[in-house]
Amino acid sequence: MGGFFGAFSSTNCKYDVFFGTDYHSHLGTKIGGLVFYEKDAGYQRQIHSIENTPFRSKFEKDLETMNGTVGVGCISDTDPQPLLVRSHLGLFAISTVGIINNAEELVDKIFIQKGHQFMLMSSGKVNSTELVAKLINQCDNIVDGIRYAQEVIDGSCTILIMTPDSLIVARDKVGRLPVVIGKKETGYCTCIESFACQKLGYELCYNIGPGEIVKIDGDGIEQLSKPGDKMRVCAFMWTYYGYPNSNYEGVNVEVMRCKNGEIMARDEDLMDGVPDVDYVAGVPDSGVPHAIGYANMSGKPFARPFIKYTPTWARSFTPSNQEMRNLIAEMKQIPVPEIIEDKKLLLVDDSIVRGTQLRETVDFLYHSGAKEVHMRSACPPIMFSCKYLNFSRSNSEMDLLARRIIQEKEGEAGKEHIAEYADCRTERGKCLLKTICEQMGFDSLGYQSLDGLLEAIGLDRDKVCTYCWTGKE
Repeated sequence: MGGFFGAFSSTNCKYDVFFGTDYHSHLGTKIGGLVFYEKDAGYQRQIHSIENTPFRSKFEKDLETMNGTVGVGCISDTDPQPLLVRSHLGLFAISTVGIINNAEELVDKIFIQKGHQFMLMSSGKVNSTELVAKLINQCDNIVDGIRYAQEVIDGSCTILIMTPDSLIVARDKVGRLPVVIGKKETGYCTCIESFACQKLGYELCYNIGPGEIVKIDGDGIEQLSKPGDKMRVCAFMWTYYGYPNSNYEGVNVEVMRCKNGEIMARDEDLMDGVPDVDYVAGVPDSGVPHAIGYANMSGKPFARPFIKYTPTWARSFTPSNQEMRNLIAEMKQIPVPEIIEDKKLLLVDDSIVRGTQLRETVDFLYHSGAKEVHMRSACPPIMFSCKYLNFSRSNSEMDLLARRIIQEKEGEAGKEHIAEYADCRTERGKCLLKTICEQMGFDSLGYQSLDGLLEAIGLDRDKVCTYCWTGKE
């Protein structure tokens, strides 16, 4: 996915932007970028790969020569950015987060006008942020350009633009990502993860609405375009991707995860009863608070039967090679034999996507002496690849464990029964659970229901995007 942090200040803001961007590192693994503007030095920009080295380490030396009273940093899983753009709208830097599903179609429309070109990346694809800039430049001003870009893009696009004397931030048109503004004595910041503002001394003062465009400058905050009525904020931000300290639409991530685990245990107790286990454990890191909630509600002791070794391998999915990612995930898991041997364990993970690493985790626990391993997912079976924020994006939906099993059971006809498979109370739902248990080696398996997940979030369900589970926009 990706994230950004921007600051506008009466003083040098480079450290706020540096650390604020670093606080978004969990949202992306491939590319980081910084850009600043200072009156005497003009624009200063650096972009680096962060696939094998953390953002902070990559940019520490660059920061020694960078200064500015306005700055933007970004973390990206896709394209090099921020980009510097010169057009009839002036000189500005731009960073984006989202997915453009109709990129080739939009590129072809631009080519019809003649005189346009794109710099291709090594993959042969057009840089999405460059495409957004081209779309904005089709109009007579930046605000109309942002509206136009977001209207023609199939997918989602949250945009942060930096000029020499302002920041312009636009949340995607249905608000799939949260965007906030913080204020302190020297100026303002804007970002996705709210805790980054607060940690750097800003007081949260503004939640940008879906489709809203806001300008930040020396005069304060100015609304350039009103928010829309429709919101579809992504539920996966709470269950997995979001950082525990952040609040989205007023709902804290850590609190939601603990509540979600409580609801899982409550509902399971009402249906078939919670399994007789020695310990409840979370798959680190995001599965842990879900497990704490489950343990608290079920009355089963919480424990950590294995610890993730993070000093040198902070992100298991950083390498582009899947075989290496799996190997790193295995090497990171260090067992606590005294908690595993001859014990019945119930693991709670934030989600089950492909299932590859989870299978290895279960095998590892059995090899370490576990008597039983029960598995619980803190969200429903993932049935559709995300086409908005790159959360569960795959080359094929057959990469998704649940869809692969449905295909094995019923072929193409299984598509007509996805909703049944997602409901563990139906015969097809029970069949899905049984088959996954057999393939993965679980003693039992349970998924959080969509109703339970939405109850834990606590927002009107029409305001929450659940596409990856339902396929409905």
